[in-house]
Amino acid sequence: MKPVAVFISVHFSTQQQTVWVLIAMPNLDLYYMPSPGPSRAVVMTAKAVGVELNKKLLNPKLGEHLKPEFLKLNPQHTIPTLVDDGFVIWESRAILIYLVEKYGKDDSLYPKDPQKQALINQRLYFDMNTLYDAFASYYYPLLRTGSYGDAAAWTKVQNAFELLNTFLEGQEYVAGSQLTIADISILATIATIELVDFDLTKYPNVAKWYANAKKVTPGWEDTLEGLLSRKHLFDAKKPEFK
Repeated sequence: MKPVAVFISVHFSTQQQTVWVLIAMPNLDLYYMPSPGPSRAVVMTAKAVGVELNKKLLNPKLGEHLKPEFLKLNPQHTIPTLVDDGFVIWESRAILIYLVEKYGKDDSLYPKDPQKQALINQRLYFDMNTLYDAFASYYYPLLRTGSYGDAAAWTKVQNAFELLNTFLEGQEYVAGSQLTIADISILATIATIELVDFDLTKYPNVAKWYANAKKVTPGWEDTLEGLLSRKHLFDAKKPEFK
């Protein structure tokens, strides 16, 4: 843990004495890229629980995620990876749970109630295995080949949004009555999908939720620069497709 000096003024009758106190602060290293949704979800969650991240940029194009020192931390060499005073955890949704359970001032982002927690977990798995997977299947080929995925991949995207639209029927948040890490994770995914000109208006519940989530999620503004850099990657490939 990194000690951080903080001074407190203490008054004794007519005299004032300044006392220096050492307070241990979290030493959190985040190995990340600013543009992908999983990294942005971690940044927003850290903001929500009030912890500072020592952000360490990795560039996969330069093979930085394959260097021995990083492989020692994470043999799967996935991004993002969090190191908390020697403890290493990767996979963004696992990181979100860890951050709120260890550093959250309360349990609002990830309630301890088993049923509420189970619903949040389900939405997190939906985000990873259905929503994000559908996005990657259809849109990531654009980055590699200049062409979108096939018709089956597009159907997966539509089906995923129809499901999310159903989840949000009559609901302000994706997993209950308040903002949770499920909203934060899915917000990061939807923001990525929207920047490739996906029409959210066809899914009114999703569009309404997305507009609100951007307003109420701590750290949203902190991720915009990374999000825009993601947009530039896709925009650079669109002329080739057209």
